[in-house]
Amino acid sequence: MPENQPTGLGARTFLAMGTVVSLSAAFPGVTDPQDDGASGSRRLEAAVRVIEADFAALEERFSLFRAESEASAVAQGVLRLASASAETRAVYADAIEWRRRTHGAFTPERPDGILDLSGIVKARAIAEAGRSLEALGLTDWCLNAGGDVLVSGTPAPSNAAQSAPEEGAPRPWLAGIVDPDDRRTLLAAYPLGGTPGCAARRALATSGSAERGDHIWALGGGRPEFVQVSVAAGDIETADVLATAIVSGGREMLDLATAQWDIDVLAVTDDGGLLATPGFRAPKAA
Repeated sequence: MPENQPTGLGARTFLAMGTVVSLSAAFPGVTDPQDDGASGSRRLEAAVRVIEADFAALEERFSLFRAESEASAVAQGVLRLASASAETRAVYADAIEWRRRTHGAFTPERPDGILDLSGIVKARAIAEAGRSLEALGLTDWCLNAGGDVLVSGTPAPSNAAQSAPEEGAPRPWLAGIVDPDDRRTLLAAYPLGGTPGCAARRALATSGSAERGDHIWALGGGRPEFVQVSVAAGDIETADVLATAIVSGGREMLDLATAQWDIDVLAVTDDGGLLATPGFRAPKAA
């Protein structure tokens, strides 16, 4: 646990969509959220139950690893897309719009023609979980699903409320980005959230070899120029889709994305080099 980590910060994990999902939440005035009798612990446990259900509902409908799912029925030709649920058709329409906006770099169709919405569904689950946390009254939290991160507020709300003006804005959450060649090493730590009422980034997504990349297909079928891409944005769907699109579309898509969207990007090239927009922190020396 990092030094200066405030009391009242608790964390829980669960498995969903083939990865580990973790929720960290800060509770001002709570001295020990791990104590079963503490209000922070009870709120955290209740929140985890709610967001676990959010993930489970989407996985039940969209997982291609579940033979009984609606997505599997569409993929197998048992169910026509036009006859699928309104939710499935809405996600498909959203994916098609992203395909248009990224000039085909992001697509819901695999090279074999199978419809695969996994490239957008996990982001949907994270976003839905975030809305659930807000509805539960949680204001300071960090949700991480297999390297895709969405935050709200700060990990030190009590410090933020009590800090002197000269101490600056509330402390942000730090989202670590792993080295694709050594998952024990971080390439960078990107600050998310922290400042109420400003346009701070709230989301970061990473696509490529370090995380699950089975929904990424290089345009033209060649070798991708980037082995890993991390995108920070205001919302998790934009971050996740564009990270996937840049891995698929290479430098041309990187240029398009940074020109058209308000994002920061850290890309690892196939020869181990790094490309980063100014908003990213410089990688730390080993």
